[in-house]
Amino acid sequence: QVQLVESGGGLVQAGGSLRLSCAASGRTFIGYAMGWFRQAPGKEREFVAAISWSDGRTYYVDSVKGRFTISRDNAKNTVYLQMNSLKPEDTAVYYCVADADYSRRNYATRSRGDYDYWGQGTQVTVSS
Repeated sequence: QVQLVESGGGLVQAGGSLRLSCAASGRTFIGYAMGWFRQAPGKEREFVAAISWSDGRTYYVDSVKGRFTISRDNAKNTVYLQMNSLKPEDTAVYYCVADADYSRRNYATRSRGDYDYWGQGTQVTVSS
């Protein structure tokens, strides 16, 4: 059974930083693009960032560009999201995702429907 387990969420003041981690287990994740989505109260779940398997190409939603950095350690089946200069509008539950379609190993999509595996989510709260 595939599992994605997030950690690193918490409460931080505006301008602060957090680093989210997502450990994948249950099978090999060779060829899997991985990423992060988030959902704030009363809002749709939205794409935040993703990283391809083959060359580590990264993708971000415009609102986090320059502040967030996604990275992965394929040997550890782990993906990270470094979040700097956090803002109150970044407050949300953050979900780790994995795309099991090997044909997409050279890139990562922003579409929620393309991701096959989801973590349970970790809360990030940014106070003003």
